Amino acid sequence: MGTGTSRNADGGLHGGEEREESLDQAGGQLYVSLKMENYKKKGDLIPHIYGSVPLVGSWDSTKALSMERESASMWELSFVVPPNHETLDFKFLLKPKHGYMPCIVEEGPNRLLTGGTLQGDARHARLALFKLDNEEVLEYRVFIKADRVSPFDLAASWRAYQDNLRPSTVRGIPDVSINAAPETGHENGSSASLELDLEHYVVPAPSTSANSGLVYAANLAENPRSLTSSGVSGDRPATIKFKDVNAQCCPATLTLYFLEVPMSDTLDGHGIDVQLSKCVEKFRLVLDRDPYLTIKPQPEMEVIIPDSSKVYSGSGMVESKSVGTFSPLQKQDSHRGLFVDRGVGSPRLVKSSSSSTFSFDLKLDSKNKNSMPAAAGAVAAAAVADQMLGPKEDRHLALVLVGLPARGKTFTAVKLTRYLRWLGHDTKHFNVGKYRRLKHGTNQSADFFRADNPEGMEARNEVAALAMDDMIAWMQEGGQVGIFDATNSSRSRRNMLMKMAEGRCKIIFLETICNDERIIERNIRLKIQQSPDYAEEPDFEAGLQDFTTRLANYEKVYEPVDEGSYIKMIDMASGHGGQIQVNNISGYLPGRIVFFLVNTHLTPRPILLTRHGESRDNVRGRIGGDSVLSDTGEIYMKKLANFVEKRLKSERTASIWTSTLQRTILTASPIVGFPKIQWRALDEINAGVCDGMTYEEIKKNMPEEYESRKKDKLRYRYPRGESYLDVIQRLEPVIIELERQRAPVVVISHQAVLRALYAYFADRPLKEIPHIEVPLHTIIEIQMGVTGVQEKRYKLMD
Repeated sequence: MGTGTSRNADGGLHGGEEREESLDQAGGQLYVSLKMENYKKKGDLIPHIYGSVPLVGSWDSTKALSMERESASMWELSFVVPPNHETLDFKFLLKPKHGYMPCIVEEGPNRLLTGGTLQGDARHARLALFKLDNEEVLEYRVFIKADRVSPFDLAASWRAYQDNLRPSTVRGIPDVSINAAPETGHENGSSASLELDLEHYVVPAPSTSANSGLVYAANLAENPRSLTSSGVSGDRPATIKFKDVNAQCCPATLTLYFLEVPMSDTLDGHGIDVQLSKCVEKFRLVLDRDPYLTIKPQPEMEVIIPDSSKVYSGSGMVESKSVGTFSPLQKQDSHRGLFVDRGVGSPRLVKSSSSSTFSFDLKLDSKNKNSMPAAAGAVAAAAVADQMLGPKEDRHLALVLVGLPARGKTFTAVKLTRYLRWLGHDTKHFNVGKYRRLKHGTNQSADFFRADNPEGMEARNEVAALAMDDMIAWMQEGGQVGIFDATNSSRSRRNMLMKMAEGRCKIIFLETICNDERIIERNIRLKIQQSPDYAEEPDFEAGLQDFTTRLANYEKVYEPVDEGSYIKMIDMASGHGGQIQVNNISGYLPGRIVFFLVNTHLTPRPILLTRHGESRDNVRGRIGGDSVLSDTGEIYMKKLANFVEKRLKSERTASIWTSTLQRTILTASPIVGFPKIQWRALDEINAGVCDGMTYEEIKKNMPEEYESRKKDKLRYRYPRGESYLDVIQRLEPVIIELERQRAPVVVISHQAVLRALYAYFADRPLKEIPHIEVPLHTIIEIQMGVTGVQEKRYKLMD
């Protein structure tokens, strides 16, 4: 805590003399910390300190100050010495826990601490010796530190201490209360009233909001790396000419001087513009994150797409049938072989028929080859165990979906991808339908999916192999969990996938079975409305008839999973029971996946996230603590109660969740008619020794901690406190319960906690969590349902 200088028991000075003099002139006081350590506990002897003024006022052992236990072996006592008496004369004392035994005073002369420096023999300063009745000598190590601090720092610390020790105003409120009556004085006055139209308070959601429900779920899958809509394979380079700039690239990945960024799926669409600039002979292609956005050809820009039937010639030239020219391939010294794009990281090499060996100068990052999840706690422990004890292929997990169309496979894949990413596992979703549409177009009729159509079967197996190949290649470069989304309805298809994965990754089949005709009909209608397969079909009934025929083609040849490791989800979508069958499932991660699937369903319901009303610590800029609401916060708690009453007036099964800190409990107190549940897991991030401080005080008194937090807020752990990764680990039960709930839930919590919860629903990267904006007095409504997640925000007051 000390600001300025400090002295240890040897008299060493930490800090400058000028600072000490300035503190002396400003009335600086001495903050003393005394510690004793002994690993051999002896009976019930408790260390004490007694001495002269101003320590206890006399050498009376009955008035000795007890030291507090800091750990199993360490005892500590801290106090402030008044500026008018800076000489301490004291000794250590062992007092028995029970008063009928005599005290034991340390051997040797009195200890004299003057101006923060301990006088006398250095060895005596570090040890305290106590002689017991049986002549046994008990030895304690002694640590004495004195800091000069300004009275202003002491006052601020004392104020925070007093605030934190203030008796809780919510003591006596049970952890679970049902239909509790409002507390006295919490009636909704005119200052807290809301307009009848809640839409009046709607504010725009951020661009990265949780609105996956507005996008066809398969479009959220990994962008195919080895295909374009024209069917050009990834090992066929295309040439882009932009004004006077030539760049060689593969259609799925632009490689310019070893800088790679994802390209659009098509080169002749109607999407965004391409901005290509030159900077010290390095280029960068700027594209929107949406993988379905396409490149719009600009004036003076020529796009050359080679014919897929052509192969590389030995001269290093590729023939382009579309324009009848040859484009030179980029050559690299010491490379003997052909570049084949896999769409991940750096280009791979395929050995040519004429070469016996080849070398590659670009080396994979060792961290990516054996990557660990960005996680703490159980997830990290399980990953370490798998790395050390499990087979090599078990380090990478492939979840292969199995099931008839319209059974919720893609929906399940999207939810699993979001959940595993949030836990810290590098996870990607590979949708074979997306590969098929890029390779063969979106206008395939139901006949394409007949089992007796050899051309269709070959085409579908081809794109499945391409997707599996991409997934395995990504895993070999560090990916952890790949979710392979397709019908995979025959044993022959599944056997093909198992052979491809042999020795590379562990496969678990995830079969979704639904016998509820209402759910199937609803899913079919959503498919017709949202799937790119029917985007060009204006007649809904015609599309419905075609998909029904397609579904019948699959049903004729469907073979349920009975081989390998598998999980079967039978009628789980409704949330009303169902079955989960597992076979040959072991390990931490597969177990977590099963537990997640048991608790997930498609029942639409809203989840409302809001911070507590403004607290007094918010006003003072102090982190942590357990302060009450400010006047503004009390207005918000009334407005929130009014909002919840109007928003959930027809949802009498809703519940209110709060943390165990009084500012959230007080915020929820005016809400009546709903069960209220306190969760310790929803408490604010533990700031440890920084609890109650402002960021300016941390920067001033703990500059190294301040800089460490600034560099990596995700992984930074407050001393004796938590990191954001720690918060995510303790929030997993909350996420599971939110997924399991079938009724609306209002979560009243804190900024760091709501950042982590929101990141789950919005599928935001872990590194962004500490920077997500969750403003005060704003409600984030997350709508869960069959189409995914949608977000709406209400700002009740500034």
